[in-house]
Amino acid sequence: MRKFLAIYNREVKSYFSSPIAYIIIGLFLLITGVFYYLIVTSFVQYCMRADMQAQYYRMAPPKLNVNVMAIRNLFQNMSLFMSFFLPMITMRLYSDEKKTGTIELLMTSPITNLQSILGKFSAAVTLFLAMLAFTSVYMILLFIYGNPELGPVLTGYLGLFLLGSSYIAFGVFFSTLTDNQIIAAASTFVFILFFWAIGWVSAMVSPGLGHVLSSFSLIEHFEDFAKGVLDTKHIVYYLSFITMGLFLSFVSIESSRWRGR
Repeated sequence: MRKFLAIYNREVKSYFSSPIAYIIIGLFLLITGVFYYLIVTSFVQYCMRADMQAQYYRMAPPKLNVNVMAIRNLFQNMSLFMSFFLPMITMRLYSDEKKTGTIELLMTSPITNLQSILGKFSAAVTLFLAMLAFTSVYMILLFIYGNPELGPVLTGYLGLFLLGSSYIAFGVFFSTLTDNQIIAAASTFVFILFFWAIGWVSAMVSPGLGHVLSSFSLIEHFEDFAKGVLDTKHIVYYLSFITMGLFLSFVSIESSRWRGR
């Protein structure tokens, strides 16, 4: 445990002692903030038009759900933005070690490869959690000025956490394959995009094949979380995805050790 914490603390300090963490968090909050403003403004305007129309026709105003019409859209957009920002978090984890030559010190130290991988993965997840935590301000404002349901908000954040952790796990893996941070980030992004595309293709093929493809899609499993539905099969899927990414990272590092580089 002490060795894991040593790696974890080292990586967390490297994030927050440089501009990397602050730039990524700032840009993520900026773009999510812009979409939050646009989505909520659109929802408020729709509510006003619906109320005016109801008054004109002397009808009861329709019941409009802020979770369905605003929060769900925000979560879906956040899941997309994460695919751009999280590869920036993971690209340096092992690529930088290889480029600077410190990977040899890491491999010959008493720290095991598993401890190293879990420490780096946990540090990246910590930065990701900080990104999500700051977006809770948007939800707090909605609870102050509106009446959203808490359940779908919590499940939405759980879904974002599992989805982002899946991105990070494979980001760690691609970082072990190269000493070029740009290549590591680009490879992670293409990989994420591929599993997004599976969901899009599933709607264009036969129902049987479409069901199989959608079961592998990262974003299809997130949809229920955004709707407030907590299904264990989606949790198992993401945990399996994370485990696979970390396992491949372990195999890649072990392979590098046996090859002597």
